[in-house]
Amino acid sequence: MSASDFATQALPNWRRAVLKVGSSLLAGSADAAANPGLHTGYAVPLAGFIERSRAQGREVVLVSSGAVAAGRGRIGAAGDGLVLRQALASLGQASLIGFWQQLTAQPVAQVLLTHDDLRNRRRYLNARATLRELLRLGALPVINENDAVAVDELKLGDNDNLAAAVASLVDADLLLIATDIGGLYSANPQRDPHARPVERVERITPELLEAAGGGAGALGTGGMRTKLEAAAKAGAAGIATVLFSGRDETVVRELGEGRLRGTLVLAQGDRLRARKQWLRHAPASGRLQVDEGAVAALHRQGASLLPGGVVAVEGDFRRGDVVEIVAVHDGPAFARGLAQYSAAEIRRIARRHSQDIESVLGFRYGESVVHRDDLVLIASQAGTTEVMP
Repeated sequence: MSASDFATQALPNWRRAVLKVGSSLLAGSADAAANPGLHTGYAVPLAGFIERSRAQGREVVLVSSGAVAAGRGRIGAAGDGLVLRQALASLGQASLIGFWQQLTAQPVAQVLLTHDDLRNRRRYLNARATLRELLRLGALPVINENDAVAVDELKLGDNDNLAAAVASLVDADLLLIATDIGGLYSANPQRDPHARPVERVERITPELLEAAGGGAGALGTGGMRTKLEAAAKAGAAGIATVLFSGRDETVVRELGEGRLRGTLVLAQGDRLRARKQWLRHAPASGRLQVDEGAVAALHRQGASLLPGGVVAVEGDFRRGDVVEIVAVHDGPAFARGLAQYSAAEIRRIARRHSQDIESVLGFRYGESVVHRDDLVLIASQAGTTEVMP
């Protein structure tokens, strides 16, 4: 049931990854009952991987459990009710951030999310913009579910599925899930001596999820079913998932060298194509008419749409809604994207320089009206289909 059961394979190429670390790796010591709280043993190599990745020009977003354990360690409260867990999470959040800060030279930033944040388009865009800016500033975002205020119908349910949602949110190339076993097995290795390591999964099937069971999982400890559910969600967004032992320092070090001993769950299609496909077909709430300079920039340079290129605004849309982009006096839309500002706000900043946005509106979400990461070309001027890079 260790990483030595798995053969070494190449880690997929990646530039941005989401790393999920569960509480079993941060508070799972044998004497946890007598010594509650967070423990650095398994976290130090994982922090080293993050540091090494940054030195290689890569970006890591960390999804970390452990706030409840940290809170329990501060006051030693027993019990496991929802309200108690919410209180312990509130007590432990600062300790969790401090825990990771002591292990890395990067500035650590706390980001708390609920399902409602990711379901609401405006909140989704706000979270996306914040995380993008944190990465640009060289910070390490540490994300956790907002347990202090979340209730059952709003909770994402577990940090595995939260990590999959975050991977899609930040356009990650890879989802890394640290587990307390070597990876996925064909059966529960604690019960079945014939269980075999599964090093590569082409697709998460209902049969595989059924075999994984619930809780600790028929395929092993660590809630393997939720990890496979997360891998399925990431795969549908075009993001591959890696399951590896977070307890094995050698495995963690080899990840930084581009080698994996664990399970690789392949992505289902191209990441960008999946996002662009959604933008192509989502209902539009309005239109932006743009000048020839903006048309040329979007077609030839892969640029964002800036307010200076907007000539007119049609419709009454809100920030985060899908809008069509059309050339002035030129009929059909040639692009679609997510509006970074509402229709009323864009009317006020149209034809203005990006530097004027804050002075006109009193605030600023960014310099673009539609960011290039949230924009797709649906036809070139020659009428052929094209996708933005």
